[in-house]
Amino acid sequence: MTSSTPTLASRSPRWSSSSIRTWRGCDGKSQGGTNVLTREQRAAILELHRQGLGTRAIARALKISRGRTKEVIASGSVQRPRIERPELAAPFRELILEQYHNCKGSLMRVYEELLSAGATLSYPALTAYCRTHGITTPAKVAVGRYDHAPGQELQHDTSPHRVALGGKTVTVQTASAVLAYSRMLYIQCYPTFQRFDCKVFLTDALSYFGAASAVVMIDNTHVVIAHGSGAGAVIAPEMAGFAERYGFVFRAHELGDVNRSGKVERSFDTVERSFLAGREFADYTALNAEALAWCERVNAKRRRHLHASARELLASERPYLRPLPAWVPEVVRLHQRIVDTEGYVSINTNRYSVLADWIGRRVEVRESKERLEIDLGRGEPAVHARLIGVTGQRVTLPEHRRPRGHAPRKAASPPEEAVILAAAPELAGYVASLKTHGRKSPTLALRHLLRMVREYPRAPLVAAITEAAAYGLFDLDRVERMVLRRIAHEYFTLEGGEHD
Repeated sequence: MTSSTPTLASRSPRWSSSSIRTWRGCDGKSQGGTNVLTREQRAAILELHRQGLGTRAIARALKISRGRTKEVIASGSVQRPRIERPELAAPFRELILEQYHNCKGSLMRVYEELLSAGATLSYPALTAYCRTHGITTPAKVAVGRYDHAPGQELQHDTSPHRVALGGKTVTVQTASAVLAYSRMLYIQCYPTFQRFDCKVFLTDALSYFGAASAVVMIDNTHVVIAHGSGAGAVIAPEMAGFAERYGFVFRAHELGDVNRSGKVERSFDTVERSFLAGREFADYTALNAEALAWCERVNAKRRRHLHASARELLASERPYLRPLPAWVPEVVRLHQRIVDTEGYVSINTNRYSVLADWIGRRVEVRESKERLEIDLGRGEPAVHARLIGVTGQRVTLPEHRRPRGHAPRKAASPPEEAVILAAAPELAGYVASLKTHGRKSPTLALRHLLRMVREYPRAPLVAAITEAAAYGLFDLDRVERMVLRRIAHEYFTLEGGEHD
C-alpha cells in the first residue's frame, strides 16, 4: 500500500536528504545545540512547512522534537522568542538607587542593605539588574571616526611619566607632536612645561618634520589658552604670535572629547611601553637624544594598517604642508635681575656668575634652550650653559673667579648716601643700619630717605628718625608717617590750642 504522505524527494527538491545532512553537520547533530533553536533552524522549519511537509517529517528530518516544530510553525517567525524572566530586584529599585549613592558604588554593601530590608534575591541577580538598567555602568556610546587630509592637522599634548633619571626616579613632562595624516611622531621630555618650553618644543618639532600643518590641535591647556575652552578658547597673545610666525593656528577640542586628539593620546601609551620601560638615563640631554633616535626608528617602521611607514607617508603629505620661514628667531625668555653681593645672578634657583664689577648692577638675562646670556648693556655678555632639571646649583666661569689672595671688591657706596650725610650728618648711624636691615634694597631705601631729607623740615625729621632708630624701626613708610605727625603738631597749631 502506497503512503499518501509526501516524501522529501518528491515534494522538497530544495531540501534533499543530502542537503539536510550537510546542514545538520557531519556528525548528524543539529547545529546550535538541543535547547535553543537557531535562526537557521527556524527558517528551515518554516520553509519545509511551506512546501507541505508535516510536523513529524520535519522533526525527523531536522532531528528536533515535534513540540518545538509546532511552536515555530505557530509563531511563523524566524526570530527566537525573547525569554521573559521576572527581575527579582525590580521591586527594590528605589532602595537600590539610594543605597548605591550612600554606599559609594559598592554593590556588595548595597546587597547587604537589601538583605537587611527583607529582600530575597542572590547577589548575581542584583548585579545583573544593575548592569541591565545602567546603574553601575553608563550606557555605551559609539565613538566617531576622524579622517584627516594631508597637511591638515598636527596634534600636540603633554603627559607626565615616571623616568629613571640620574639614579633617581623623577616625574618628567613628555611632550608629543603627531602629524595626523602621516603619523610622523616627535617627542621630548622636560622637567616642567611652560609657554617657553612649549615654543621650544614646537620649534624643534616643526624643524624635525621640515614643514608645518594648517592647524595644531591641543588640549585645553593654560600653556596655550588665555581663557575659555573648546571652540570658545582664546589663545594667549604670546602663543598666537608664535603660531603666526609659522602660518598655523591653534585649535582646542571640546572638553571631554579626548578622541578628537586620539592620535597623540595613543602615542603616550607607545612611549611608556616601548621607550621608557626598562630604560635609565644620565640626564635630560641623554634622555632627549635617545628619544629622538627612538622616533627615527618608529617613523621608519612599516605599519601594517597604513601599508607604509610614517616617513613614506610624509613624502606624500609634504606638498600639502606649509614651508618653514626662511629665518626662525631663537626662542628666548627674558629676565631682569640685580647681581648679588657675591657676583651671581639667580635663575630658576640656580646661580650663574658674572664679573665682580657688575655687583649691585641691573642686568638682562636671555634664557634660550641651551644657554643663558647675562648682559649689562655694554661689553660682551656672560654666556653660561643652561642647567636643566637641577636646582640650587652654582656655576662659575673661569674668567669670573677672583685671583687667589685678592679680597672681594667692596661695592661702591650709592651716591644718595653721600648727599644724605652732607645734608644731615647726624643720620649716619641710621643710614648704615638701614642698608643692612631695611625692607627695601639699599638703593631704593636711600632714595626714599633722601627725598624725605629734601622735603621735610630738619628738626622733626631728625627727631622721628632718632626715635625709629631707638626701636629698630627701618620701615621708611612708617617713619615718614611719624615725621608727618610731628610736623602737624609743631607747624600747624591753630588758635586756641586746637590741632588739626
